[in-house]
Amino acid sequence: MVFVTLEDETGYANIIVHGDLVEKQRRELLGSSLLGVYGQISREGAVVHLVAQRLVDRSELLGSLQTRSRNFH
Repeated sequence: MVFVTLEDETGYANIIVHGDLVEKQRRELLGSSLLGVYGQISREGAVVHLVAQRLVDRSELLGSLQTRSRNFH
């Protein structure tokens, strides 16, 4: 299982990617500069997660825009 935090102009999204999807879509998960996620919302009290069902590499939409990762460790 992999936990991913994505950020856009509206804030953060917590994504849960189960092991079978990690193995099936490893390239999209680890190689995308812009990652699209399809899935189902899961709520545990005040905490909301998106449980991923499909990952899509949307990096081509960035064109020549320079990107960098924000790693918090």
